[in-house]
Amino acid sequence: MTELAFACTGVRPAEHAAGPTLLFRLRITAPAGVRVHALALRCQLRIEPARRSYGEAEGGRLADLFGERSRWGSTLNPVEFAQVPLMVPGFTGETETELPVPCTYDMDVASARYLRALDDGDVPLLLLFSGTAFTGPGGFQVSPVPWDREAPVRMPVRVWREAVDAHFPGCGWLRLPEDLMDALLAYRSRRALPSWEATVRELLSGARAEEVAR
Repeated sequence: MTELAFACTGVRPAEHAAGPTLLFRLRITAPAGVRVHALALRCQLRIEPARRSYGEAEGGRLADLFGERSRWGSTLNPVEFAQVPLMVPGFTGETETELPVPCTYDMDVASARYLRALDDGDVPLLLLFSGTAFTGPGGFQVSPVPWDREAPVRMPVRVWREAVDAHFPGCGWLRLPEDLMDALLAYRSRRALPSWEATVRELLSGARAEEVAR
């Protein structure tokens, strides 16, 4: 088994990706004198919410995920952010590479709801690695990457926002069943509303009027 060490030295938005994507800079170190022909990695990224503090407004927005603040001692559990593969070219000693991580903005996904709830500061992340190492001075020796390989990193909230805003500036996403989408489309058509924004605003306005009437 090849004893590899991993460190994450930074993260930035991908400028020319098709969708919101983060690039994590990785430094991978092999034992002295060991030739690594290639690494086939599986990378799990996990948010560790207990490793930061939260303002009053943030706490209110996080209640759907973690409950009331008084319960956070038992509910502030890790949240999965992504699982991605990575092929690393051959190296000897040490190498650096970038790990592309697509970001979802689907509010049904816990990681997106968590990130959207934050005002500023850092997001405490833990990167966990597994996979296969192809090593040896001549020919291949195949060995697993130990399951305990990991690297912590604190990602500024603004970096995630920059990645998302590059594709969906000032917007959010909701996923709805087809029958509900059909009903909304029919409502919009009947009312001759110019956009989905106008449709939702009219529905919310009607709901507020009903609440006041009651």
